[in-house]
Amino acid sequence: MTDPTLPRTAPSEEPSDGTTVLVVDDDRSNVESLQRIFAREAMRVLTAYDAKQALEVLRTHRIHVVLTDLMMPGTTGLELLRAIKQLAPDVEVVLMTAYGTVESAVSAMREGAYDFVEKPLKRHTIVKGVRKAAERQKLVAENRSLKDTIKLLTRRELIGSAPAFRRVMEVATQAAPSVATVLILGESGTGKELLARYIHERSGRARGPFVAVNCAAIPETILESELFGHERGAFTGAVAKKDGRFARAAGGTMFLDEIGELSQQVQVKLLRVLQEGEFEPLGGKPTQSDARIVAATNRDLFAEVTAGRFREDLYYRLNVIAVTAPPLRARREDIPLLLDHFLGRYCEKNRRPRLTMSRAAVDRLLDYSWPGNVRELENVVERAVVLCRGDTLTEADLPESVTKAPVLVPATLVFPLGTPLDEIELRAIRDTLRYTKGDKSLAAQLLGISTRTIYRKLEGDGDSDETVEPAP
Repeated sequence: MTDPTLPRTAPSEEPSDGTTVLVVDDDRSNVESLQRIFAREAMRVLTAYDAKQALEVLRTHRIHVVLTDLMMPGTTGLELLRAIKQLAPDVEVVLMTAYGTVESAVSAMREGAYDFVEKPLKRHTIVKGVRKAAERQKLVAENRSLKDTIKLLTRRELIGSAPAFRRVMEVATQAAPSVATVLILGESGTGKELLARYIHERSGRARGPFVAVNCAAIPETILESELFGHERGAFTGAVAKKDGRFARAAGGTMFLDEIGELSQQVQVKLLRVLQEGEFEPLGGKPTQSDARIVAATNRDLFAEVTAGRFREDLYYRLNVIAVTAPPLRARREDIPLLLDHFLGRYCEKNRRPRLTMSRAAVDRLLDYSWPGNVRELENVVERAVVLCRGDTLTEADLPESVTKAPVLVPATLVFPLGTPLDEIELRAIRDTLRYTKGDKSLAAQLLGISTRTIYRKLEGDGDSDETVEPAP
């Protein structure tokens, strides 16, 4: 004998349309009747006789539509609806209502129910309602999956393992869950926006929007309106109300790139956002701001403050947590990793078999100074992939700006105060080996140490000999 307290599946063949319906009602005869109806429609049917059973089924099965009675003893259908939307927000809910409860059903739709049907139930009506709900559920799920796929395909990654890169990522990772304002410094092309997105995606606001604004790319005359919005009639041409970027970033992160380009007037308004947590649309009233601010610049903001071009109070409000994206020349050991990543990306993008790169080409790229940083490296790789005629990228595939540039000789190493001595030694050994093309004897002579010391230091860091092999 079947245990009536357990959810049951209709004794039918494998469903042809893949739809799974959970029927919830304390009236067993009604449940059994609906079970037969949906089974004949080639749907998979699970049943529950109260809200508790229904939630257990939802936790253990993939459900598309829940068909539930509105009025049940104990937990009502409305309370069950709220629990479903918390537990499985993608599931659509259709309510069954008796005469006199239609008003309650309409209220339930405002809380997320897809539809309701009135009792006594009609076969055609109930099947049509559940099918439409299932179609909507599948459409929403496909749309979300497509968005996730597009996001994954277009997502750009932060790649590296150099000490300078790791230190930045450690600070960013620690700062991300907080609500503190973050200021990202660094040269153009070092990945400041990628770092801002990294912070957003690891914050409590990750599900909210990430709104990026390049303050240097928007004309000064309209930047204030773009950021804070305006009311109708606020100025000539303002024929309708317009929300600004801060309003669109509510619940998420506002990324202000090239913040050093802001005019004094916009600086004052931004200072109010940071101090009072509100902004004022042009011609409008103060509005609460619910956006975390991450800012970036390639300028020396402190020098801008000293020169009177940037407000000192705004600088200190922005500079709560500051991180500096290192230039590529300070993380040269990451170049092979980046080369491999960009090769894979642009071979796939251009529908080419995966190419390899000659050692001579890699050495030339390692010797280049990269004034445009990672962005320039990416452009060079994309160009080489498109123009390469064989299956190996050579020096001939590189632009003249790289091949004819002077070889970078690391004549000077600069370290921040407090850098551990072990890290300084390792960096000096690595850069010298790069200069000597992997010749450990020559590197030892230049450093005034024994060759055995070089091997010992590299082995202690986990590096293999292949890391510093000389060019062929």
